[in-house]
Amino acid sequence: MRNMAEDKQKPGGAPAADVETVAASHTSAAGRLRNYFLTGLVVAGPVLITGYLTWSFINWVDDLVRPFIPPIYRPETYLPWPIPGTGLVVAFFALTLLGFLTANLVGRKLVDLGEGLLNRMPIVRPIYKTMKQIFETLFSKTGSSFRQVALVEFPAPGMWSLVFVSQPPSEDLAARLPQGEHVSAFMPCTPNPTTGFFFFVLRKDIVVLDISVESAMTLLISAGMVQPDNDAQKKLASLAATAKAAQTARDTAVVR
Repeated sequence: MRNMAEDKQKPGGAPAADVETVAASHTSAAGRLRNYFLTGLVVAGPVLITGYLTWSFINWVDDLVRPFIPPIYRPETYLPWPIPGTGLVVAFFALTLLGFLTANLVGRKLVDLGEGLLNRMPIVRPIYKTMKQIFETLFSKTGSSFRQVALVEFPAPGMWSLVFVSQPPSEDLAARLPQGEHVSAFMPCTPNPTTGFFFFVLRKDIVVLDISVESAMTLLISAGMVQPDNDAQKKLASLAATAKAAQTARDTAVVR
């Protein structure tokens, strides 16, 4: 009997059941702290990264526009510190004024004159024309930039890749393509979607997806870690539920 009683005692006189309860309490506390940390990371991470990128963009525009503003009109001339966003505001009004002036007859004449000069420059001409077409397509109300997300069987049978579908090829190109309705497709790379492959593909060979271009971009940049139907709120709720379950288990163990 004495040996059995001694077996139930741990060194230092602590019962085995109490030691197991303390160990479970420490494990539960560590898991709870981990879940709290991950929850805070999910909340703060996107906010901090978004703020950093926004702040970097504002400073970049300010540094780009500031040399064109006379020192007498700069706020830092009269204040002990510069005001962030001044260059962004000046750029916004300058571009709006440029668009207003271009919309009238005199402005259109000046733009045509400038384009005529650029079209006479051998190296500058193709760059300017390409950039102009891209910007007109992206910002035109009737433009048909990336409006659909689809799947194409690539790089091997049974393997599928995301593509962004844009407008059909021109009549000259369509006449030289094999028979059938073709569309323009851009297949971006992961995790850098600014590079990729552009090609014409038969419409019947693509599978159009019911997801937005932004969701597809998120899927590509994250290399599949963030799926279109999983948002941050669901992950945050899952972490919060796990932390709550750990707290409940700890409370139950202490009561016992």
